[in-house]
Amino acid sequence: MHSGFEEYVRARGDSLRRFAFLLCGDRHLGEDLVQEVLVKAYRRWPKIRMDQPDHYLRTALVRSHVSWLRRRSSSETPAEIPDDHQVRGDFADQQAARDELWTRLGGLTRAQRAVLVLRYYEDLDDRQIAEVLRCTASTVRVHAARGLARLRTDLAPPPAHPSAESSTLPGAKL
Repeated sequence: MHSGFEEYVRARGDSLRRFAFLLCGDRHLGEDLVQEVLVKAYRRWPKIRMDQPDHYLRTALVRSHVSWLRRRSSSETPAEIPDDHQVRGDFADQQAARDELWTRLGGLTRAQRAVLVLRYYEDLDDRQIAEVLRCTASTVRVHAARGLARLRTDLAPPPAHPSAESSTLPGAKL
């Protein structure tokens, strides 16, 4: 047993699972991702810099999630499992808004989603995100801009459709 690994997982495991959930958008896939990364980290635990294991594991989670191998292995579509938690009526609007946001985030590419989670959930700057994703800061900005643009487009109200009456106005072409 590696010294400190079990204590670290007990102390920080929930935080890692929340972070992975935000990356994946699915609780079960997030748990699988954390488990996969922790197995690899356990083997290397003595070599991991003990002053920043959070940074190491967060980076490993993002890279595993974005990687090509991860995309191929996540082609399974699990059946919907009902949540055990009861949602009170007071929170119905909040829950609907949250579900809508998750749906829209799920429509982004993995890289766009990872950039937005790292920027807005983990509060990392472009340089730090670029280190995690092994790309340039300008690539991070491109992913962020495209992801935010897509979210804005999805959230924009639909254009007003001209009514049938407008086609009967004088000078209107039929």
